Amino acid sequence: MSSRTVLVINSGSSSLKFKLVDPDSGKSRASGNVENIGEPSSSVPDHDAALRRAFDMLAEEGIDLRHCGLVAVGHRVVHGGKDFYRPTPLDDAVVSKLEQLSPLAPLHNPPALAGIEEARKLLPDVAHIAVFDTAFFHNLPAAAATYAIDRELAERWHIRRYGFHGTSHCYVSEQAAAFLGRPLDGVNQIVLHLGNGASASAIRGGRAVDTSMGLTPLEGLVMGTRSGDIDPGIYSYLWRTTKMDVDEIEALLNKRSGMLGLAGERDFRKLRSMIESGDGAARLAYDVFIHRLRKYIGAYLAVLGHTDVVTFTGGIGEHDAAVRRDALAGLEELGIELDDERNCGPARDARRVSAEGSKISVLVIPTNEELAIARDCVSVL
Repeated sequence: MSSRTVLVINSGSSSLKFKLVDPDSGKSRASGNVENIGEPSSSVPDHDAALRRAFDMLAEEGIDLRHCGLVAVGHRVVHGGKDFYRPTPLDDAVVSKLEQLSPLAPLHNPPALAGIEEARKLLPDVAHIAVFDTAFFHNLPAAAATYAIDRELAERWHIRRYGFHGTSHCYVSEQAAAFLGRPLDGVNQIVLHLGNGASASAIRGGRAVDTSMGLTPLEGLVMGTRSGDIDPGIYSYLWRTTKMDVDEIEALLNKRSGMLGLAGERDFRKLRSMIESGDGAARLAYDVFIHRLRKYIGAYLAVLGHTDVVTFTGGIGEHDAAVRRDALAGLEELGIELDDERNCGPARDARRVSAEGSKISVLVIPTNEELAIARDCVSVL
């Protein structure tokens, strides 16, 4: 067994995912998910109970956190604001500052803070380190990061495009360059992280120059339950005509929109069956998803000027060959050509799915955010 391990915790509003990772070998010792936190029918009333359940699950695997070489607990925090963009050791002062950022990510940061608070109580003698989803996009070019609104208001309230899924985009872009056998700073790439949450990024020489998510994870691609890009006027229109308040509109766009709102289903495997059975709503939802995805791919080809590789990752990006096919169909004149046999192959590892003659490589790279977080943690110990 390795001399050191990192416990990575991803604490959501009603679930807590954990993984015990060896940052040196990249291997996972154990992982799990505690769901339905705080729900009436659940036996897990809060995050304190959820973490204790997680520790019990580890113990059932024969793992005692006191004697497994645990050197850090890494906490995924979605929003770091303008000040937090490096892996940051957590103390009371840092936690207090993160609490002040909750209005920027009201659906994501509060449960992460609840997980941090309980984990620090249960493991007081181990370093606790926050790793931020926004970090990789901290240095976006000003033209990509800036919204065209009143400058003084934006500066006062820290309104800018922050970007999310940064840990995944960073990890996958590094793995893509390594797969191609090229230095990271010599590769221009588009990374498509497609899952229940979905985002795209344009990366020039290892540096993100654009990304689809903005102030919040609501902007950008169509997602499982999130609308992605919409006309901002929809907010005021709904408020005036339906008398919905801000919280109701926010819940609509975050939890009852996207694929779920259009088709009543967000699982792409079930959507595929619905489409094959002739469900028109499912067909439209899929077409809207693909249309938005193709728009971003085209935009980022233009932003980069020269592109070496397009990489798919995330649950949908890694496993849905039809999404990859439809997202890139007809782009041969732009230098992208898929190989159908490769694309439909069952492989789970990193692989090339573009044709031999494709000017732009197309890869599938499994993401590993927990490993990236673990390595970020040990880098600051």
